[in-house]
Amino acid sequence: MVESSKIRTIQIEPMRIDDVEQVAALDEKCFPTPWSESAYITEVYNQSAFYVVARIGEQVVGYAGAWLIMDEAHITTLGVDPEYQGRGIGERLLASLLEEAIRRGVERSTLEVRRHNYVAQRLYRKYGFCPVAVRKGYYTNNNEDGIVMWIEDMRDPGFLQVFAKNEEALGEPA
Repeated sequence: MVESSKIRTIQIEPMRIDDVEQVAALDEKCFPTPWSESAYITEVYNQSAFYVVARIGEQVVGYAGAWLIMDEAHITTLGVDPEYQGRGIGERLLASLLEEAIRRGVERSTLEVRRHNYVAQRLYRKYGFCPVAVRKGYYTNNNEDGIVMWIEDMRDPGFLQVFAKNEEALGEPA
């Protein structure tokens, strides 16, 4: 684990093609079935996709992405370097995706999360995602179920109030 005093300013920025190699390497550290570099290259150029990275200096320490199609956002991935987890980076990435979705007029958002990833589920619930279904055996590496979570109305004043409160609590990046 990296000490807090050693963390410089975290920047959340759109993913660039130059980030793909670092993102793919980080994906291998975060997940048992990582995406290929070519998948991330495709996503950088996908007009319906929005991907961001968390950067400390030139080092990518986190990444996240979503497909924003018509009135729906589908969060496709979110990962943080294990050495930097627990420092709010994943929350900043998620907030960045949701902020862009709101900016684009998206009404609903969805994602899948591993049944036993309670930390991620807690974060998603904090931002208004509710479990609505189970995809049996969704994760192919171990046949773990995926929990489907939704935000039904991102234009609802209640959701927007919770989102604004969460964003304000995040403050400026460390």
